[in-house]
Amino acid sequence: MRDQLSFDDQEDVIRLRGAWDQVLRRLNDEVQSSVIERFLSPLKPTQWADGVVTFEAPGQFVEEWVRDKFQDRLETMISEELGEPVRLRLRVVPREKPASESSVFVSASVATESSKFRPNDRFRFENFIVGQSNRMAVAGAKAVAQSPGTKYNPLFIYGSSGYGKTHLLHAIAHSILGRDTRYPLLYMSGQQFAEEFVDALKSSRIEQFRRMHRSVSLWLIDDIQFIVGREKTQEEIFHTFNYLQQTGKQIVFCSDRPPRDLFLMDERLRSRFESGLVVDIQPPDTETRCAILLSKAERDGIALSHDLAMQISTQVQGNIRVLEGALTKIAAQASLDIREIDADLVREIIDRYYQSASMARPGIDQILDAVSKHFHISVEEIQGPSRKGPITHARHVAVYIAREITHNSWKHIGSQLGDRDHTSIMHAHAKISSLITRDRETQTIVRTLMQNLYPDA
Repeated sequence: MRDQLSFDDQEDVIRLRGAWDQVLRRLNDEVQSSVIERFLSPLKPTQWADGVVTFEAPGQFVEEWVRDKFQDRLETMISEELGEPVRLRLRVVPREKPASESSVFVSASVATESSKFRPNDRFRFENFIVGQSNRMAVAGAKAVAQSPGTKYNPLFIYGSSGYGKTHLLHAIAHSILGRDTRYPLLYMSGQQFAEEFVDALKSSRIEQFRRMHRSVSLWLIDDIQFIVGREKTQEEIFHTFNYLQQTGKQIVFCSDRPPRDLFLMDERLRSRFESGLVVDIQPPDTETRCAILLSKAERDGIALSHDLAMQISTQVQGNIRVLEGALTKIAAQASLDIREIDADLVREIIDRYYQSASMARPGIDQILDAVSKHFHISVEEIQGPSRKGPITHARHVAVYIAREITHNSWKHIGSQLGDRDHTSIMHAHAKISSLITRDRETQTIVRTLMQNLYPDA
């Protein structure tokens, strides 16, 4: 076995790392961000030889989790990206545990308790594309960044994964730290808060934990939905929230759903979430998606015409991470083939990587048809004005499944169900969300319909 890498070996490792980046981008649309952050992002590709790719895992727990739950899937995806079949080998290489990278804290009094936050340089207000789908959220975030603690406190931003919530949290931090590099702020995910809280309890460091969270002037918590069902964690969030708000400190939360849909959340917390400004980020329309692509192309030095950007925007389904990943893939292929990005190349990449995925995801027509057959109620009745109990229930189930599978906006779903307004659609979704937590029959019906329609849902 050789001790040193040859130039060819280095090139293979570079290709492997590029393939791994693409796999992570694809998984962003399919896997919870907390799972990616904890188990997949820490994996480090180190070798590709004889049909085997080697990844280092930072610990035994991560290695066993990935091997048990994700190895087959990762092997398939990495093989697709490399263009040839490979097997995945995981190797445990413990790393020196750094200060938390995802928590953010800047305070002279407790600086030793956390690392200095470095917001992602790509996530600024200047490069956030504003459209009808996110205008209110951007306005609220800018107001908070301009004058924290005095307006819109708390600010609660919600929406599906991949549409810019985390971007806005980082943009707020960028704006404030741009004026004062020592401004005391903290950023972490709900999942990380829960894990560090439990760890603090076990190691008798709860006072240190509380001091870290309550000594800041800006508290940014991403994916707050991950504390749902954790009573002690919710209690800690509740008391920290009260302390910070009473002392005039700014609080910003992000979630994948509005406070009223966090059904297993403590009612006291939900009411506090709703006491400030609650704004949503909807899936962007085609024009906004096109503008986002053109902005990324300009930032990355990719020659992309408006027509081609529009073609990608309309034909690649999924959130913004998927959309930007498609552009990266197209640019990489153009570089590999030493050719310009043209309509033929765009069509080739979309057909190869994205067409089957978009076709696999059912549309509202298919969902309505499935619900109609299950309940023996016609699609016309589901879409119609009738308020009879069985018809209304079937309509609500259709709304819930359509939202969960397609991630379309409330407005768009409403337009497909008799031009109903978005508040009616949101109410229908909330009703079924609540019902499936306490009614086994409804839970079984919804789960069966979703699995039959879209096995990956």
